[in-house]
Amino acid sequence: MLRPAPRVRAAAPAALLATALWGIAVAAQAQIPPHSQAAGQAATQSNRIVAVVNGEVVSRSDIIGRARLFALNAGIAVAPEVLDRLTPQVTRLLIDERLRLQEVQRRRLPVTDAEVAEQIAELEQRNNLPNGALRAQLQQIGIQPRVLYDQIRTQIGWGRLLRQQLGPNAVPADAEVQDQIRNAKARAGQPEFLVSEIFIPIDDPRTEPETRRFVDEVIRQLRAGTAFPVAATQFSQAQTALQGGDLGWIRKEDVDPEVAAVIERMPPGAISNAIKVPGGYQIVALRQRRESGRDLATLLTVRQAYFPFSSALDPNNPTQQQRDQVDKAQRLAAGARSCDAVEQAARGGSGADRPVDPGQIRLETVTPPPLRAMLASLTPGKASQPILTPEGVMVMMVCTKEQRNLAEFTPEQAQQQLLRDRVELLSRQLQRDLRRRAQIEMRN
Repeated sequence: MLRPAPRVRAAAPAALLATALWGIAVAAQAQIPPHSQAAGQAATQSNRIVAVVNGEVVSRSDIIGRARLFALNAGIAVAPEVLDRLTPQVTRLLIDERLRLQEVQRRRLPVTDAEVAEQIAELEQRNNLPNGALRAQLQQIGIQPRVLYDQIRTQIGWGRLLRQQLGPNAVPADAEVQDQIRNAKARAGQPEFLVSEIFIPIDDPRTEPETRRFVDEVIRQLRAGTAFPVAATQFSQAQTALQGGDLGWIRKEDVDPEVAAVIERMPPGAISNAIKVPGGYQIVALRQRRESGRDLATLLTVRQAYFPFSSALDPNNPTQQQRDQVDKAQRLAAGARSCDAVEQAARGGSGADRPVDPGQIRLETVTPPPLRAMLASLTPGKASQPILTPEGVMVMMVCTKEQRNLAEFTPEQAQQQLLRDRVELLSRQLQRDLRRRAQIEMRN
């Protein structure tokens, strides 16, 4: 069965957070007691002040809330020792976020409650949750909703500030774009890497051992199964955190030499050890590799009509309802001559997890292999034979089929790359400046 392909690059913070919070619904059902005896003892100190940032307080409860959000998304137990490991870096993260939000407010770039609510609504929609369900789930697992709301508010405001700071430079000149495209054509055949990153800075050399321990803990959780976008969203201080750490397709010349030396040796699917780079540590995940300018793909659009069974199928003793559903599928397979006909037949029949239109799909990535072979054999406008499963029967039709070079460097991609590099550099510079000018008082 085909489901909609996930969006690889996010256009807004909601897209990022939808990825980052994909596990909340599962975590809500996990056996993670939010009110253990140890947690109850910690609650008595929840209002303790940990830091004062330009006169604004960061409390112990703020840190616990964010640490719990990460831990629960990562699927790890919210035990006291886990919170202790996360506390130093979460504290630093919250201080940086407080500085960002203060700067957004100083520049009179307000983020309204309506904007935050809009992102929450999109989050719920992307995760197939009813209106208000996310807030209820956060409360169920012991997290105040404002922990998430504050994070969204800061991300929206910081992105707005960066766009304002870039001004005219936010739109690369045509000459710059064409130069990027010429360089890309000259690189044809050279290796490219699809990479995600987490960047954790070191602002004070005295705290480097503490930061390194935290980086190693994040790597351990990633290799234990934590989704990379979850960790990137929560802890990366690179601007790519807004895309779950996604750097896109890069060449070794696009990253620090220390990182390039690692990704050249990594197999796809691997997660690096901590890499010391100027300003901090970087963790990278290599998702794919290819030759620059060469990535031929077969792209399909498909329609599918699904007729569910009311009970699990016993092939030796089908029910009358199951026979009727199979008859519907057979008539559709024999008579459908267009994708519109399949779509019309599917109305009211397909479940939410089996959409009529799964979106554009790449044939080479379809699983299982028999389904891929079946789609490859279909000519556009010809329906498949009924596909029988224990839960129902389905008919599929290929609407369009085209060959495309996905590695072709387009003007839009050149603009995005130029803008991404500028935004990342500006974000790091501004963050360093804010810390240098800030009055930060740490309390024991």
